[in-house]
Amino acid sequence: MHVKPYSRYKRSGVEWLGDVPEHWDALPLKRRHRVVNGGTPSSGEENYWDGEINWITPEDLGKNETKRIGSSRRTLSLDGLQNCGAQLVPRDSIVLSTRAPIGHIAVTDRESCTNQGCRALVPTTRRTLADFVYYSLVASRPVLQASGKGTTFMELAAGALGAHAVPFPPADEQRAIAHFLDRETVKLDTLVEKKRALIEKLKEKRTTLISRTVTRGLPPDAARAAGLNPNPKLKLSGVEWYGDVLDDWAVKPLKRGVRFLEGPGIMAADFLDEGVPLLRIAGIGGRTATLEGCNYLSSDLVKERWSHFRVRRGDLLISGSASTGFCSEVDEVTEGAVPYTGIIIIRPRPQEVEKDFIRWFCLSDQFLTQANLARTGSTIQHFGPSHLSRMVIALPPLTEQRVIAHYLDRETAKIDRMVEKVEAAIERLREYRVSLITAAVTGKIDVRGETRDNKPVLTSVS
Repeated sequence: MHVKPYSRYKRSGVEWLGDVPEHWDALPLKRRHRVVNGGTPSSGEENYWDGEINWITPEDLGKNETKRIGSSRRTLSLDGLQNCGAQLVPRDSIVLSTRAPIGHIAVTDRESCTNQGCRALVPTTRRTLADFVYYSLVASRPVLQASGKGTTFMELAAGALGAHAVPFPPADEQRAIAHFLDRETVKLDTLVEKKRALIEKLKEKRTTLISRTVTRGLPPDAARAAGLNPNPKLKLSGVEWYGDVLDDWAVKPLKRGVRFLEGPGIMAADFLDEGVPLLRIAGIGGRTATLEGCNYLSSDLVKERWSHFRVRRGDLLISGSASTGFCSEVDEVTEGAVPYTGIIIIRPRPQEVEKDFIRWFCLSDQFLTQANLARTGSTIQHFGPSHLSRMVIALPPLTEQRVIAHYLDRETAKIDRMVEKVEAAIERLREYRVSLITAAVTGKIDVRGETRDNKPVLTSVS
């Protein structure tokens, strides 16, 4: 970046701002804004809802990835507005979430009101530009979040919001800074979106690789290197949606190769602070299971009631809920734990299947398709051992299962490393975006000339 600082600075008296240009002010928001609270009408009164009044909630702000917010998910009628005590705020007001999560921010594109999880800032003077104040609040978001108070939930009170100090350059300078940041953040956001799209393509490539390999085997070069037939014949699997499989593979019920058992339902009254770990869904998202989010059970009670549920090293764990798409292995950390209801133990039969081949099968489209078919028509989006017992799998000989598992370990690791690099690049762009906004709104860089001349500022962030 080739942007110079201002020529003269002064102390702002505000910790997060530091020194500011000599001709700038640093003032509490309440000096130039009116803080407006929100409310929620009775949910049981149908005539209060689905009107023409925008009703912004923290969820609307959390999903809003742009500076401006137009329509909200839900709307109020005039009766609903009057019932909840919320006030309408005009276009170009700033709305932010003030209950956890604190700090989602947007500028209104139309007259709106909010629920009690948000507050609005309505400018009371023409010397304040909403777009500039928006960027100031983005830059000082950590300060806003640290100002939240509460026991059951964190909330940024109206008084604390009004007392929050931000910089106020002259109005024309606010406009120049906001225009500069609009232009530069769009560039950064476009780069981030391209990288997110790349991540999605890499993940799709990973899934396609897994799904193809567990039904069609290795690609010719890899098969040849492993001593397998590089050009095997195909045959019909006998299952319409499964497609063709290799000629020497056997399509058989999944229950022939694995045993499955769903964790028991256990009452919260049995939870302890120590004892035998009770595995939760939060602990089975990665390659190996963890104790994240676990509760604990009395070892005596486990011995009496749930000992046959205790997991063994090498067991595979999946979720019976709609959140399929992962399969975690039990290692020495989680061995002996009890899985909670909704977690299914998959225990491979070593004489029939290779554990790692089954793990990859559980991540394939062939498995997920069967899981989704099992849930079709059900009001509860859950599948369990009874559904798994009806699934089928295409099984190569044991030696080939091992070769395929090793191949997928190696090839997916390459894709995972690429995803990690792209995610790291996105994080650098996000950090640069915040630092650029902060530098501009605190006057550490003078962007007035950059705005007039439309010079490029974004240089080498990848």
